[in-house]
Amino acid sequence: QVRLVESGGGLVQTGGSRRLSCTVSRSIDSVNAVGWYRHAPGRLRDLVASIANGGGTIYAEAVKGRFTISKDNANNMVYLQMNNLSPEDTATYYCHVNVREGKGWGTNNDYWGPGTQVTVSA
Repeated sequence: QVRLVESGGGLVQTGGSRRLSCTVSRSIDSVNAVGWYRHAPGRLRDLVASIANGGGTIYAEAVKGRFTISKDNANNMVYLQMNNLSPEDTATYYCHVNVREGKGWGTNNDYWGPGTQVTVSA
């Protein structure tokens, strides 16, 4: 099983910064993509940021310019640097990996961590 564990969540004041970390139980050197999603009560789980194996990144419009996704292949780590936080960023943040597995063509599978809570106070 592929296991993902997030850390780094907590309380932060408006305008503050926070860095989330995700530890992946397998190599992420050749996975399709890694990323971060977030879920707040009453809202859908939305993509925050992702980075493909080739290096291409995607950011949600709401976080563009404030958040930065990165990864450390040598240590199987994924990071999300969050700057200039606002109460609208309050959510549970989930680490995500999409990886091709199986024989032949294989199957693209999704794996998720249990989440880490980020709460931004006004």
